[in-house]
Amino acid sequence: MDSSLISKSQIEQFQEEGYFILESVIPEITLNSLRETCDTLVEEMDAQLDKEETETRNITHRQKRYFISNQHKTTPQLRKYIFSDLMAEICRATLGNSTYLFWEQFVVKGPEVGMKFGWHQDSGYVGYDHKPYLSCWAAIDEVSEENGTVYILPFSRAGTRKRQDHIVEEGSNDKIGYFGEDPGIPVVAPAGSIAVFSSVSFHRSSPNTSKGWRRIYLTQYSAIPILTKDGSQLWGNAEPFLVDGDRVTTE
Repeated sequence: MDSSLISKSQIEQFQEEGYFILESVIPEITLNSLRETCDTLVEEMDAQLDKEETETRNITHRQKRYFISNQHKTTPQLRKYIFSDLMAEICRATLGNSTYLFWEQFVVKGPEVGMKFGWHQDSGYVGYDHKPYLSCWAAIDEVSEENGTVYILPFSRAGTRKRQDHIVEEGSNDKIGYFGEDPGIPVVAPAGSIAVFSSVSFHRSSPNTSKGWRRIYLTQYSAIPILTKDGSQLWGNAEPFLVDGDRVTTE
C-alpha cells in the first residue's frame, strides 16, 4: 500500500476534527464481493424475520433499514477486506501500530423507504467511557444526500470530543446524543470511498429517498481490547490485526 494514500493534512484533520474521507480507494473486485455478501445476508435476515413473525429486530426494520453484524467468522470473503493492506494503512495512520478488530456490520437502507439514523456517537452504543476506537464507513454504493448518506459533525462544531450520554428514541430504537441544530457535513462520494472517523465523532444519516438500495460496510478497530464496564469480558471482538505495525491477521 502506497504510504501516500493518507496525507499529513488528513491525519491532522482526524486528530483535530475527528474524521477524514478517502475517495475511491476500494478495488472494484472487492466492492463486488461486498455487495454480493451484503445481498445474501439481507435475504437471510428477511427469512429470520419471517420465522420470528416480526418486522423489527433491535434497530433493524424490514425493507427500511438493516444492521447485520459480525459475520466475518463464518464469511471468509469479508476477512479479505477487514484485514487488507488498505485497512492496515488506515489503522496505522489513526490508531498507531497496535490494532484489534472491534466490530463490523453492514448497514443497508431500502429504496424510497430507507429510514434515517439519529445523531449519535458509536461510543454511545457502548454506553460507558472507554478509549475511543475507529470507524471506517465504506460506501459500497455511491452515496448522496438523496440515498441516505452519513453526515459528520466535526469536533469543533459538536463542542466536544468526549462520549456523551444518549437516550433511546421511541419508534426507531436509535440512541440519540446530540440535540443541536447543526446539520453536519454530508459525505457525498463514489462507491469505494471510506469515511474514517472516531467513535466519539457525532454522525447521523438521512432517509433513502432514491429508487436504489444504499449499502455500506462498517468496520471498527481499537488500539486496545474494549471490555465491558466491569472489566469481566470483551465488549465485541478483539482479534489482533497489527502488532508493532505488522499484520498478524490476514485474510
